[in-house]
Parts: sequence; C-alpha cells; structure tokens
Amino acid sequence: MLRYELSRSRHRAQIFGIDNSLGFYFWEICCKGKNLNKRIRASRILRHFRSSSSSSYSLDIKFHALTSIMDSININGSSSFSTSARSSRSGGGGRGSSMKESHGRSRGRGGGGQDRIDALGRLLTRILRHMASELKLNMRSDGYVKVEDLLRLNMKTFANVPITSHTIDDIKEAVRRDNKQRFSLLEENGELLIRANQGHTVTLVETESLLKPILSPEEFPVCVHGTYGKNLKSILETGLKRMQRLHVHFSSGLPTDGEVISGMRRDVNVLIFLDIRKAIEGGMKLYISDNKVILTEGFEGVVPVKYFERIESWPDRKLIPF
Repeated sequence: MLRYELSRSRHRAQIFGIDNSLGFYFWEICCKGKNLNKRIRASRILRHFRSSSSSSYSLDIKFHALTSIMDSININGSSSFSTSARSSRSGGGGRGSSMKESHGRSRGRGGGGQDRIDALGRLLTRILRHMASELKLNMRSDGYVKVEDLLRLNMKTFANVPITSHTIDDIKEAVRRDNKQRFSLLEENGELLIRANQGHTVTLVETESLLKPILSPEEFPVCVHGTYGKNLKSILETGLKRMQRLHVHFSSGLPTDGEVISGMRRDVNVLIFLDIRKAIEGGMKLYISDNKVILTEGFEGVVPVKYFERIESWPDRKLIPF
C-alpha cells in the first residue's frame, strides 16, 4: 500500500514537471506535511525542480540552489544580528520580512514588476554569495562578476522568470531597491560588474580584496551579533562560529522602529556585543563591508567567548549573565 501511495504521489509530481528524487522529497512535504510553514517553504523550493533539464549538471546546480535557499530561510542555527534585512536577505527589512509581508509579495508572482525585480534580487544574492563555483562564473578575488555573464545563466527566479529575460537595467533596479545594500556595481573598461558585499560561502573571494580592515576600535563603537535564545547555550560553550560562511557577521548599529540595518535580522531576540578593542588587541582581524557590516574570521573560524563584552535580550535589552 505504501509503495502504491508513493508511486501515485510521484506520478502526480511528474505531471507538474518534477523529475528527480530530491524534488519528490519536497513534493511529499508540500502535499502531506503537517507543519504549514514547512509546506510553504517546500512549495517555494519545488519551483527549482521543474523538468526544464534533466542533465546531471542541471540537477547539481539545483541541489546547490536548494542548500542556499535552506540557508537563507534560516531553518536552524544562529544568524547574524543582521541581516544579510537579508537581510535580506537569508533575509530583516527587505528579505527577512514578516509573514504578512511575505503573503503580500507572493500574490501574483510572475506578474507584477515589483515581485519580478524582488525575485531577481533574491536570486542574485544566492548566486553571488554561494553559487559562483558551481555555475563556473568568472568571479574575481574581490567578488565581482560580469553582469553579462549572469544574464546568460540558464536559471529561473522565484517569480518563474528566466534570468535571460532580464536586462542590465533590471539588475540595476534590483540593486537600487535593496534596502540593505547587499550589492555593489562597478563599471570597468566599458563593462558592468556586480558583487555581493558580504555573506559569501564561496572561497573564490579573498577577504583582503573584498573588505576594508578596521584598525581602531574608535571607528565602530557598536559591534553586535544577533542570534536566538535557543542558540545561546551552544554559543557560550563553543564561541561564535562562522558556520558555512567565510566570516562571522556583526552589525555596526542597532535598529530603531522600522529601520533596516545591514547585518541584522528583525526577529533576533539575543544581542552579543563584541569588545572590539580587546579583539583587536588580541590579534583578531576585523573588517567592514561596503554596506557597513562588520566581519571577522575570528580565530580558525570562531570568535571566543572571552571577547564578548556583554549579552542582552532584545528588544527589552536586559543583561544576560554569562
């Protein structure tokens, strides 16, 4: 009976253009999952499993796109008091918005220009932060790639629009609308280039080329990482880890009502303040991105607890002993 149900479910999936095992897995969640949020997420991910191509290379790209999506919706783990909106993007103001905002954006996908450009911005974030190697993009050590190379990619945005259907002006508009300033544009030798300002997992990017070093603690009196209470015990045991990214992310300020700050998510409930003077004196290298996110590799990918200045709950800002 179970085999029959699975076969019938796969047949239905294939009718909708889903033709591989990973796609079937998310089809099952979408159709039968008991958790509404997981079903919504699965339905969005399924857009990447339409059978436009069955080549192993295409499926490999889809798998890496999937891992980036899972990272951006931040199902598990600590996130920087940030965003990357991200951060947005994954996710705060532009990309990590409330469910109400999400519903508003999701209506009429593929139709309205705002959704079309928003979806393009989301795809650009994933590509420039996480997928350059898999897509064989010629990315420079400072993170820049040619816009014309992006516009040749055989991929679709969440709005189901092929990236080849977009124009240079669309990319410029996506950059202009991004309220966390995740991107930088550069015109060089008559060609337009674009990069993500921070949040990379691709090792093609070199820290010294991408970022500016912070040499004095007076430059940034506030350096804060946002996370969640459920992660605090683990953080206090092992320190702040960069996880799959190249850096641990910190914000250079706190949000006021309605304000979006790069390096900070809206829904964090714990703030970890870095003693930036002690960190610099201890030999930790700190950098600032073009969109004012403070980044560090820590020591072997970890910021030890001894460099924490204080920990507060958010938004009531009560001290948490540690």
